[in-house]
Amino acid sequence: MLEGITDALEILADSKLNKDASVRDAVQMIITALQGQDRIEQRCHNLALATRQFSMLPPSAPESVYDEVWASLTLDELRVPSLSGIAAHQSHGDAELF
Repeated sequence: MLEGITDALEILADSKLNKDASVRDAVQMIITALQGQDRIEQRCHNLALATRQFSMLPPSAPESVYDEVWASLTLDELRVPSLSGIAAHQSHGDAELF
C-alpha cells in the first residue's frame, strides 16, 4: 500500500504538476499522514521490544534496569530507514514533539 502511495507522491511532486497549490497541499497532507503512520509503527515496535525485555527480567530487578530498557528505545522514527512510508526521506520543517 505504501509503495503505491509513494509512487503517487512522486508523480504529484513532478515539477510540471506541482504548480497547482491544491496538488502541493494534497502532497503535504499525504506526507504528514505517512509520517504519523511511521510514528505509530515505531512506537508499536518499541512497546513490543520493551515488553519482551521486561518479561525476561526477574521479579527482583531494580527499577534502574527498567529505566535502562526505556532509555534504549529508538524514538526518532524519522531516522529509522527500515520503517515503511516516506517520512525518513522527507524534511517537513516541523518541530518534533515525540
